[in-house]
Order: sequence, then structure tokens, then C-alpha cells
Amino acid sequence: MKSKVKYWVEIVNYDLETAKAMLKTKRSLYVAFMCHQVVEKILKAYYADQKNALPPFIHNLFKLASVSNLYLLLSKDQLDFLDELEPLNIQARYPSYQKIC
Repeated sequence: MKSKVKYWVEIVNYDLETAKAMLKTKRSLYVAFMCHQVVEKILKAYYADQKNALPPFIHNLFKLASVSNLYLLLSKDQLDFLDELEPLNIQARYPSYQKIC
């Protein structure tokens, strides 16, 4: 499983660099999306390390933190951060459409 953890961490580093590149071009929605991806994938790496199993195929940060037994170890600030990130995954994937008049 250690190779799976290494894989997740490598992808996290790539996604973080992508977020930084998007920040330079002021593509805020995609910066937020990539930040969600970074946290999601590091939670999956933690799950794989702790459980010695593949993480569940979910995107919900709170559920990932919970099933990996990490939730209770997070500070209020960390939980607030997850709360801010959580909706950004959906918003970036499915931006609202404005009516054209």
C-alpha cells in the first residue's frame, strides 16, 4: 500500500503546482477546485496509509476525514477550512448558467 500512498502524494504535489499556476493567471474558480483536489487526495493518502486499503470513491472531505479516523483530530480552524472547500468541488465542475436575455 505504501506505493499507493506515494502515488497520492505525488498527485497532490502536481495539483498544488497546478493551483499555483492558476493563481498566477487569476483563474480563481479553478484555484479553489485544485485546492479541494489537494485536500481530497491527501485525505485519501492518509486513509490508504492508516487503513492499508484503497480509499472510498467519494469526494466529500468530511466523509473522507471521518472514515480515516482523522476528523476528531482536526482543529476548529481545519474543520472550518474543509467547510469552505467542500462546495468548491461542485461549483467548479458545474458552474451555474446565467440566463441570456
